[in-house]
Amino acid sequence: MEKLEAMKEKAAWCLGCQNKPCSQACPMHTNIPEFIQKIKENQLKEAYQILVENNLFSHVCSLVCPQENQCQGACVRGIKETATEIGELEAFVNEWAIEKKIYPEIKQEQKNTNKRVAVIGAGPAGLSCSYELAKRGIKVVVLEKELELGGLLSYGIPDFRLDKRIVDRAIQILRNLGVEFKLGQAWGNAFTLKDLKKEFDFVFIGVGAEIPNTYSLSEQQLDMVHNADAFLRAYHKKRIFTDLGRVVVIGGGNVAIDSARAAVRMGAKKVSILYRRNRRYMAARPKELRDALDEGIKWIELTRVEKANVENGNLISVHCHKTQIVEGKVQDVPGEEFDYSADTIIFAIGLKPNQELIQKEGLEMTDDGMIRVDENHQTSIENVYSGGDATENKSVVCKALASGKKAAESILAKI
Repeated sequence: MEKLEAMKEKAAWCLGCQNKPCSQACPMHTNIPEFIQKIKENQLKEAYQILVENNLFSHVCSLVCPQENQCQGACVRGIKETATEIGELEAFVNEWAIEKKIYPEIKQEQKNTNKRVAVIGAGPAGLSCSYELAKRGIKVVVLEKELELGGLLSYGIPDFRLDKRIVDRAIQILRNLGVEFKLGQAWGNAFTLKDLKKEFDFVFIGVGAEIPNTYSLSEQQLDMVHNADAFLRAYHKKRIFTDLGRVVVIGGGNVAIDSARAAVRMGAKKVSILYRRNRRYMAARPKELRDALDEGIKWIELTRVEKANVENGNLISVHCHKTQIVEGKVQDVPGEEFDYSADTIIFAIGLKPNQELIQKEGLEMTDDGMIRVDENHQTSIENVYSGGDATENKSVVCKALASGKKAAESILAKI
């Protein structure tokens, strides 16, 4: 009861703006003033319904989305005072629903059509697309190469940031809506777009980015160099590396911080994040960095890792250059080089789509190797759509969800 009163007090801070700048700044265009008004009125079930009807992964967004740059960043209160704590209020409503064992009441339409949609990939974009289509009564079949659902929500965001039961709950709602899931179905091996177009009327590609970005640190093959995607998958599967020693994570995004915190939980002796830019330019949320620092992780900014120093086949340190930001670009500081002790290196500098497969399937690509889509998220192939990390460089969960939703709306407009 005390928490409810505290949340109602936070909700009272919302001005209920008629033009809803917070909703406009939200990629999912959540009706924020409306759900907050329901909290004020002690109608939590109605608040939950507003949230989940619009966004199946509302709870996920409340925990991992950068509200400070989106909804809260646009809050009118935040201009001269403190912004309304939208993320915290959204999380509270969803947690209340779980505690009360309440599921959303989704009124599924009965579409007078036999149209079928194949969704490739059970990550945020694919699941969001599936949700919007299933609500409208469209038959959806999701093809996922892994043996579990959720994509990066399951294996890419560690459990200390996102409870996997939240993802499972959302997937169960999809199952209840009749969405069919087929696991172990890798695009390019188990099927091609040509195969799917024979069986389905529309296809949505939500495979994300899967090829790690790295660069050569040594002429030798080093077992103690990992990419963040594989490292976080190992952590998710509880495959613990017991001999990490002194860990250096290269990168400045949330994935770098997640990898560093996972390394701490694997028993690393010391963990440091080395980033060539500074905090102003980091992609990671300030909150995530604060959590990492609280756990004893070292943040070394304006530092570029050039190469690995190896002795007798063992990594002993990394050779670094101090950097500076000049007109937004990173430059080495002449003469400022040093070695930083390390036993393990984790690359966390992003992922890119499987460009070989994209080309093989005849899809047009952008100059930076993403799947090219139009304003409706349709690809260069008729009735084939795409969204998420395969179409937008360094996308975030809420933007991937929004792209899946937009593509679903475009498909529905054709049915």
